[in-house]
Amino acid sequence: MSTSSLATAQQRQSSNISRGSSLTPTKTSSWLSSSGLYAFGFYQRGNGGYAVGVFLAGIPEKTVVWTARRDGPPVSANATLLFTTAEGRLVLQTAQSGQDTTYIADIAQTASYASMLDTGNFVLYNSDGEILWQSFKYPTDTLLPNQTLSAGMELFSSVSETDQSTGFFRLKMQSDGNLVQYPKDTPDTAPYSYFSSFTDGTGDKVTLNLDVDGSLYLLNATSFKLKNLTSGVYKTRGTIFMMRIDSDGLFRLYSHSLGNSSRWSIEWNSTDDGCDPKGLCGLNSYCISNDLAPGCRCLPGFASVNQNNRTSGCERNFTAESCKSKDKKYTLEELENTSWEDVSYSVLSQTSKEDCSQACLVDCNCEAALFKDGVCRKQRLPLRYGRRAGDSYIALIKVEETSESSTDGILPTREDIMSQLIDGFPIMAISAFVGILLPNHLAMQNLKE
Repeated sequence: MSTSSLATAQQRQSSNISRGSSLTPTKTSSWLSSSGLYAFGFYQRGNGGYAVGVFLAGIPEKTVVWTARRDGPPVSANATLLFTTAEGRLVLQTAQSGQDTTYIADIAQTASYASMLDTGNFVLYNSDGEILWQSFKYPTDTLLPNQTLSAGMELFSSVSETDQSTGFFRLKMQSDGNLVQYPKDTPDTAPYSYFSSFTDGTGDKVTLNLDVDGSLYLLNATSFKLKNLTSGVYKTRGTIFMMRIDSDGLFRLYSHSLGNSSRWSIEWNSTDDGCDPKGLCGLNSYCISNDLAPGCRCLPGFASVNQNNRTSGCERNFTAESCKSKDKKYTLEELENTSWEDVSYSVLSQTSKEDCSQACLVDCNCEAALFKDGVCRKQRLPLRYGRRAGDSYIALIKVEETSESSTDGILPTREDIMSQLIDGFPIMAISAFVGILLPNHLAMQNLKE
């Protein structure tokens, strides 16, 4: 089917939006698809602010699936979204004078009309009914059925459930055919990856696809299915699906049953280990797996920068310069079975753990050392991408002798558990299992007490 014919077929399922139409956050705030399931327009973001995007309006749990200018600040209630009459452009006006404008869609031609389709795709057309621009081609953190992630494109997680600005993790459909997850702002190289489809070398036009039945898979340029990511057969009648990379770095397949008050359910997730995403815990902290959610611990001699935000990391109580002071004494504390990013400035081979400790202790540039199999890797701060990992490094951390010992190994309290759940962990993911696991975990804690 040609692009023009496909556009015509999709128009029959939607209500066209003509030039001159406008939206405001507090009056007519969105344009609905013909079924009322999806909407394009303003949604509330933050305390009293608004953003522009596509969201599910036909279910009780309003869910944002695409965001325009996601890293721009929220706009006020006096903003206007205008489909201009003369230019046929979609413009966000944020100043009362109307002079502070931002183009929502980058198009070279004049758009004649727009449509919010029942697929969740917002589309601009020219006078011949051909697609000039569509939100499906510029995904943010979500894929909807019949939407693809093309080679070279990425999804970026949001900061949180309520803040759709760019978060800390990305999912990239690489040009070598491999689907890989990385932390944001890292090279596309193996040391930084934490999920891979292991399909590298399969072509330069591989795409990630989501079908209406919830199947998530990779296709090559000849439409040959390279790999199924999901393996289940899902109920499709009266059910919608979406795939999203969540704020915790995992990407998941969700389903939602229409016609009732049900919530999103997790059908599949990229890993069962919540500590896999590198950078989930901030600098100088490491991730540990709990029954309910991943938790973050500071290095020995370090304290959390912000206890309400695990990504803020931890800081130590002295500087490298004070290492030279004759009035202070230092020692090295061991942290076993942890893995870290290795950015060694000096590597000592065929050495013992004791010699490694002494070499770091007398070197004021050395703030930590990673030891394994007779190799000592001297490190400067900060350490990042820390996590508990069996048979990994022994981390030797330089601390003042008066520093308090690490609390590693202490069972988390009820308050700790709830704090970890609230701190940036996806609400949808929690709702699927918190009711089951929390009583069991607390019962085990009571037995220990």
